Amino acid sequence: MSVILIVDDDSDSLWLLQVVLEGRGHHVVLADDGHPALEIASRYLPDVIVTDWNMPCMDGDVLCERLRCYPALALIPIIMTSAQSAPSDRTGLWNIFFRKPVDIELLATTVDSLAAKRLENRSIRPHCGATPLCRWPAEALKYWA
Repeated sequence: MSVILIVDDDSDSLWLLQVVLEGRGHHVVLADDGHPALEIASRYLPDVIVTDWNMPCMDGDVLCERLRCYPALALIPIIMTSAQSAPSDRTGLWNIFFRKPVDIELLATTVDSLAAKRLENRSIRPHCGATPLCRWPAEALKYWA
């Protein structure tokens, strides 16, 4: 079972994505802003992160920057969503961008695909001698948040 972190300040969007993704067999964890998302990501090491761009305290853009600073979190695939167009100078921070309103079936299929690839890579890792990613203690997050 893959773990999906959804980050959005809109409770209706969180609920809808949670219902859809749990219905597809994923374990879903939720955050309503970037700050709690960093802590949750370090605790759960999600297989995919779906985040909104515009949030009140820490937006999705800054969240992506900070996630990419943590070795244990840097390779997690990120799907960014926004009602605005993606700026061309920031696209390296996330893997996929969807403009809102998002086709929920397309988003769910994309999450399925990214999670499957991530789980496949995890199953290969022990055989190739790579060290598994470790969890960062929540205490360390206060220095990055």
